[in-house]
Amino acid sequence: MPKLLIADDHPLFRAALRGAAADAAPDVVTREAETLAGVLALLDAEDDVDLVLLDLHMPGNHGLAGLAAIRAQFPAVAVVLVSANEDPLVVRRALDHGVAGYIPKSAGLGELRDAIRTVLACEQWLPPALRAAVARAQSAPEDTDLAARLASLTPQQFRVLSLVAEGLLNKQIADRLDVQERTIKAHMSAIFEKLGARNRTHAGVILRGLEITDPAQRVAG
Repeated sequence: MPKLLIADDHPLFRAALRGAAADAAPDVVTREAETLAGVLALLDAEDDVDLVLLDLHMPGNHGLAGLAAIRAQFPAVAVVLVSANEDPLVVRRALDHGVAGYIPKSAGLGELRDAIRTVLACEQWLPPALRAAVARAQSAPEDTDLAARLASLTPQQFRVLSLVAEGLLNKQIADRLDVQERTIKAHMSAIFEKLGARNRTHAGVILRGLEITDPAQRVAG
């Protein structure tokens, strides 16, 4: 009985994904979250989630940062990104960072169903209309290198890095994670070494490099 987490802040699209999941796997169990924090909390509470359908621009998520957080903290969970962004280079970056699939929000019910069924069968899925363009898109060496470096972090080290990127100081991070400040300092030393970061500012910049502009916001601006 597969368990699927639908992570999107739009109720109508969550309903569409829920219906597609039920069609793809009649025995599927679904959970829902509207923020990245909600996603991480649910994954922490329920250790049997098989697949997350993650909105690329849901609250708390900025591009590929949410994907990286899930991959670092819950490596056994497959992630499919869902987005209105159909740029082949963005899809290529997502693949380099470990997604199991990429679903455009323009996809019809049949494509949603096929995507979910394919990924639950442990196969990768891309929209047919984008496959050729994504195949032509070149992986950026810095992306593949960053993906490997982030993958080397422990789950707790990634949590620390995320809080550093938010601008928190060591004492604030220690309070947030309920650990000693010296523990955070030890994590920071390991993070610097694994990421090749010069200092905490540089480490935060590295993580923020995963951010991708929301096309809707770009048009609005």
